[in-house]
Amino acid sequence: MEKILAAASAVLGKRVNRPVDLGGSSRSHVLRCVTDDGGAVVVKAYRDAAGFAAEAAGLPLSGGFGPRLLAVDPSFPLIVMSDLGVAPSLADVLLGDSAEAAREGLLAWARTYGRIAVAAAGRQQEWERSRAGYSGVGAGWRLFGDIGDLEEVLPVAPSGLEDELTALEASSERYPVFSPGDICPDNNLLTADGLRVLDFEGAGYHSAFLEAAYVRMPFATCWCVFRLPPGLEAEIEDVYRKEVVAVHPELADDELWEAGMRKAVATWTIHMTWVLFPRAQKRDQPMHSTRTPVPSERQLLRYRWGRLLNELDRGRDELPAVREAVQAWLETTAEWDVAELPHYPAFTSTGPG
Repeated sequence: MEKILAAASAVLGKRVNRPVDLGGSSRSHVLRCVTDDGGAVVVKAYRDAAGFAAEAAGLPLSGGFGPRLLAVDPSFPLIVMSDLGVAPSLADVLLGDSAEAAREGLLAWARTYGRIAVAAAGRQQEWERSRAGYSGVGAGWRLFGDIGDLEEVLPVAPSGLEDELTALEASSERYPVFSPGDICPDNNLLTADGLRVLDFEGAGYHSAFLEAAYVRMPFATCWCVFRLPPGLEAEIEDVYRKEVVAVHPELADDELWEAGMRKAVATWTIHMTWVLFPRAQKRDQPMHSTRTPVPSERQLLRYRWGRLLNELDRGRDELPAVREAVQAWLETTAEWDVAELPHYPAFTSTGPG
């Protein structure tokens, strides 16, 4: 703690003290601190060099929707940024009891990420240079593991699966937009000044469809996952899409949009299967260790697989090997005794959808 405060004070040029631990993660340590002139800042120290580089390079591209980057110490490494204050997160309102607050929060979420994409359009090379300058290496992230990693749960990979996954990985770079990376509900604060975004450790450019799929799935990689009312889901998706067509006008084409969304839902579903299935096969556990309510890992996986099959049913015999793999996973987990995924608590009065 003393080393973090000393390094932050030195790089900021004024002393920071009275730290309050904001939690962070296994990858970082986050502190709210007070400066000698009475201001408040947030200091984030990293254990992961890649996360540091992505966040330090990404914050200046936030379009004003994230904290302001005040100082960077690549040698520690740490950053000092403005304090967004205390406010409820989108997760808080989705797990709350106000459908209207949840709806407004979701629309603000979609609008904000669309506007971040617009603000950072054309700046990908700038981001890549900045990130490489902080880390000394380029960005590297794999959506999928090796086919062999799932041998225990997929004993015989369907013919053509590897080729389809390669094609999905390639599609994840088309129609690129800037994203903070982890756009899950708990990283979005509903402040008096509007929605503000936390956590740029996974920042970078990827397909607009991967971003938009967070609405349709919903929230592809997150713990705060329940079902959305179908009408609201379409409304939120449309808000995001209307923003990003300013970056990629081709996305106004409905057929192109739907095909891209199917691929994005498939991409995230397979990615999270790689993440969750090995441990969910051994035993079921909640998606979050302290927050409630949350789905269990088995409950979420079966929902994801069923939702992906519904998406593929709208296509024209797309991704047959992915379809076969998903059907196999549903069959091999048929004995899992899990309830159907309900609506978010804020929308429980809307009934089944």
